[in-house]
Amino acid sequence: MREDNQMLVLTHLSQLLDLVTGIGGFIVPLILWLTQKDKVAGMDFHGKMIINFQISMFIYSLLCIPLIFLFGLGIIALIGIAILMVVIPIVNAIKVSNGEIPNYPLTIEIIK
Repeated sequence: MREDNQMLVLTHLSQLLDLVTGIGGFIVPLILWLTQKDKVAGMDFHGKMIINFQISMFIYSLLCIPLIFLFGLGIIALIGIAILMVVIPIVNAIKVSNGEIPNYPLTIEIIK
C-alpha cells in the first residue's frame, strides 16, 4: 500500500460534485473507495466515512420532506443539511492534507 494524501483529499472534495451533478457526490467517492481501498493506505477508513456521511445526509433530507408541511421546519433543516454538505467536506479535506483525522458529524455508521 502506498501513502497518497492527494488521493484522500480528492476523495473528500469529490463530494462537492453534488453541487454540479446532484448524485456525483455519492458515485465518485464510492468508485474511488472501491477501486483504491486496497492500494492507498487509509482509503478504506476515509471511504467508509464519506459514504456513511453521504447516506446519512440523504436519509436526513428524506426525513425533512414531511417536516416541510409542519410549519416549514423541513426547509430550515434542508438549508442546514445543504450547508453541512458543502462545508464539512472542505474542512475534512484540509484536515487530511495536514495529516489529521477527519470528522463527519451527525453520521450514522451504516458501513462498518
